[in-house]
Amino acid sequence: MSHTIRLRSGEAVADIALHGAELRAWSVAGRALIWSPDPAVWADTAPILFPVVGWTRDGSVRVDGQSYPLGLHGFARAMRFRIAAQEADWACLMLDASDESRTVFPFDFSLAVTFRLTADALRTELTIHNTGTGAMPYACGLHPGFCWPFAGGTPEDYAIDFAESEASTVPMIAPDGLFTRQRRRVPIDGPRLALSEALFAREALCFLEAKSRSLRFAHRDDAAITVTLEDFPHIALWARPGGRFLSIEAWTGHGDMEDSDGDLWKKPSMIQLEAGTTRRHAATYAFTPG
Repeated sequence: MSHTIRLRSGEAVADIALHGAELRAWSVAGRALIWSPDPAVWADTAPILFPVVGWTRDGSVRVDGQSYPLGLHGFARAMRFRIAAQEADWACLMLDASDESRTVFPFDFSLAVTFRLTADALRTELTIHNTGTGAMPYACGLHPGFCWPFAGGTPEDYAIDFAESEASTVPMIAPDGLFTRQRRRVPIDGPRLALSEALFAREALCFLEAKSRSLRFAHRDDAAITVTLEDFPHIALWARPGGRFLSIEAWTGHGDMEDSDGDLWKKPSMIQLEAGTTRRHAATYAFTPG
């Protein structure tokens, strides 16, 4: 069995790995929009984040007094998913709780990742179902790395245009990845954030409880990738020196605070999903050639 599945719609193509249900490539009319990974910089392309987002204190969490080794962004990105359904332009991949997952996250769940491709857009949907008998705390997120630049020019020829004016300061993140109570200013002008590689030299820019439900990653000549979010309250922007990508992340939760005690039930912005219930989160990425 192939380790990757391919979706097609018109001139659009998307490749998805069963390992981590990770989008490995997306192109429209031959134009690559997801970066080609470089292990020396960042070996991923678009990891699925579950059941936590961000760093945990000391790489572990506590549940009902017991410690579990649950680290950065959870474990789903390292697990093999199964194909639940597939057609030419869409597919649903599934991950269910197992003895392995319970060693780091003592809850029963099913996680479905559905990709839907059209001629100019790609939709990624996360569906979380609590299959256990009690409440389950979780967070999830999408972490695609888009080519930067994707329409020629230099990185400085691009900007993020939020749908609404966003805060001019963002949380400062400690070297160990934990969030501090301090904030730093970013050069945002109303809804527009001019981009440069230097902007990400220190850390990610995390717009928690963002006002915008959509944004445009836009070239000055108006080519753009428009991101529309459903039930993702936080937006993070991240790049790594030496990489030619910008990651536009959609989160329901975020990393631990510096003063966190590691209790998973108290981790910031966790969702408490009742037994037998389901919740859905989605992002749609639409490309405009300009």
